[in-house]
Amino acid sequence: MKVKSISVLLTSLLALPSAFAAPISFDQAWEILQRQNHSLAAERANVDHFEHLYNATSSLNLPSVTVGANYTRLDQDVTLSLKQVADSAGGIVAPAALAPLFTSLGSLTSTITERDIFSSSIRAVWPIFTGGRITAAQNAAEGKKEEAQSQLAMEVQARYEDLAKYYFSVVLAQEVLQTRIEVEKGLTQHRDNALKLEQQGQIARVERLQAEASLDKATVERKKAQKDLDIAQSALTQILNQPQMVEPSGDLFINPSLPPMSAFIDQTLATYPGLDLLNAKEKQASSLIKAEKGKYYPEVYLYGTYNLYEDDSLASDLRPDWLVGVGVNVPLVENTGRSEQVKAASSLVTQVKYRREQAKQDLSVLVEKTYKEAEQAQEEVEGLNSSLQLAQENLRLRQKAFTQGLSTSVDVVDAELYLASIRTQQAVAGFHYLIALTKLLAISSEMATFPQYQQSAQPLSTAPNPSAAISMTENPIS
Repeated sequence: MKVKSISVLLTSLLALPSAFAAPISFDQAWEILQRQNHSLAAERANVDHFEHLYNATSSLNLPSVTVGANYTRLDQDVTLSLKQVADSAGGIVAPAALAPLFTSLGSLTSTITERDIFSSSIRAVWPIFTGGRITAAQNAAEGKKEEAQSQLAMEVQARYEDLAKYYFSVVLAQEVLQTRIEVEKGLTQHRDNALKLEQQGQIARVERLQAEASLDKATVERKKAQKDLDIAQSALTQILNQPQMVEPSGDLFINPSLPPMSAFIDQTLATYPGLDLLNAKEKQASSLIKAEKGKYYPEVYLYGTYNLYEDDSLASDLRPDWLVGVGVNVPLVENTGRSEQVKAASSLVTQVKYRREQAKQDLSVLVEKTYKEAEQAQEEVEGLNSSLQLAQENLRLRQKAFTQGLSTSVDVVDAELYLASIRTQQAVAGFHYLIALTKLLAISSEMATFPQYQQSAQPLSTAPNPSAAISMTENPIS
């Protein structure tokens, strides 16, 4: 009985949602998102759709075989008399001795086919030359498949950038909450000191009231930071489609140096899926040109028919059981405006080429802008280190001076809040750096290299360490 109770207890504990699930890294979150995200699943289904359509075009080179059956009802039986045969032959003059015989035979008739006709046959048509239209259709289908693949790759990049915003927003909210907790803790100690000093008659009552009011405000700010963290964490959990609350394990960081901007630009122009999408559209437009030009060429095909079933009639006996042949269709005049269609397709190719060049310019500008945003965030984080040291020393001195009656409560509170503002500002700068970095990695298709930047990272509140910089020999983007 005791063993059974322990078993039930363990089963119940395992069935409960884990409130203390292990924190996940950014890379783990990215793997989860790729498996759970609905928009990515939809784009994968779209790729499968066009891939199946492309595979279907391989059948265009094969013959088409059909089985058909026909039922026909005539107004009357089809008959033929000897007199009709003689008349169709221009008239036959019989000898006088045979005249009675021809007269009697002339009234004889034969049923060629009855009025109800049923037949069944199998027919095959095999195109052997279509002026390149089959190849053009296959190339167009391949272009649509490649376009769908590029759209999937672009969606992956977009979701990666979104995940970075949600994930590091939670990390930033945790940093802000920790700062607010430390502020509340410091002001609690300051309030306790103020109470003691007031009891000893060393400070006025207003100084103690100022300390209590500042502590109450810090408590409100701490609760607000907790709510912000809950909201950000809930959003991250939802985007990952998880039943339990997701807690990040990563920290905000910066890298002392980045690979040169030119390396990111070159990599982006070489791998960005949006450019591949334009290439796929150009392939489709070129295929359309070939298809329209193919309308000027004759169409040659083989065909054959075999009768599966036919009525028992004279017409059926006279008709052959099978036939084969070669057919040619020569377009003389058609109403699709093929010459204008060729010009329209050529204009589409030109349009795609211009869009590709414009996209390259826009991508270069985007990479440069994002790269400079990352550099600016780096400089801000590093520049705030001295301010952070100053704020810490200023707070220490203000607290000591207050206990000695040489400083007011307002001075201590201001020093505490100033230190908190520097920490928060540095955390926000670190957040902006990571958003810029992940965007650079996404548009340059280097998302897999993010762990290398984590390994060579430095904390936000330390001085730069040149030895931790990412070397160009280690970074795969260079």
